[in-house]
Amino acid sequence: MANKFFWYELMTSDRPAAESFYSKVVGWTLQPFGSTEGPYTIIEANGRGVGGLMTIPEEARQHGLEPCWVGYVHVTDIDAALEGIRAAGGQVHREPEMIPTVGRFAVVADPQGAMFNLLQPEGSGMPPLAMGTVGGIDWHELHGSDWEKAFAFYASQFGWSKTDAMDMGAMGTYQMFAMEPAPEGAACGVTCGGMMNDPSAAKPYWLFYFHVDDIDAALARVKDNGGAVLSGPQEVPGGMWIINAVDPQGALFALAGHRA
Repeated sequence: MANKFFWYELMTSDRPAAESFYSKVVGWTLQPFGSTEGPYTIIEANGRGVGGLMTIPEEARQHGLEPCWVGYVHVTDIDAALEGIRAAGGQVHREPEMIPTVGRFAVVADPQGAMFNLLQPEGSGMPPLAMGTVGGIDWHELHGSDWEKAFAFYASQFGWSKTDAMDMGAMGTYQMFAMEPAPEGAACGVTCGGMMNDPSAAKPYWLFYFHVDDIDAALARVKDNGGAVLSGPQEVPGGMWIINAVDPQGALFALAGHRA
């Protein structure tokens, strides 16, 4: 679990509306967590938590944060992890804070500005869901300005390794990766994401793909519940289909699933 994305959080301008949208579109079960002063909704797939929904904190909203999904990387020593991120040219937007009964978290960004969070959890946690579980996170995609430098950063900080690469023609290389180390020049582990240069992105960001039962049915649910489909369905290697979409509050997300 260490050094991998393992929790996914939506910061939104309308939490109740987001609860309604994602429970219908993805099929997550919702569980309340925390106090009424700062409500937090845990999203569950196959009986276990995979992430949460929360209102954008006021301080972050005042600094211009728009609705977005953010991934948490599991670390065993958050202070050491922050030292490494700073030394490698990354940024620390929020110093470590304790969430009672959960663990210590921090908000950071890679050297190109793609934001993600760190969490040093209390306890060992649960094993990840198998890829292809409805409501699970199948794919992690970095849209950056220089994927080679980005990969070097994540490899140096978390031990991630290259797996396959795909030539996208004029768009360049799509570099896939595993969130675990591999011997130099050898691929190992489970491919769970990709990195690419995206000139159309206003700033680098992580995009997460949620697994759904049927991609066409999910596409209809996105539209029927106020979201918008930006691209797809598009077939990808392995017989899966994907769509990129935006929820009613403006947060980008993606869906992956088979086609009936």
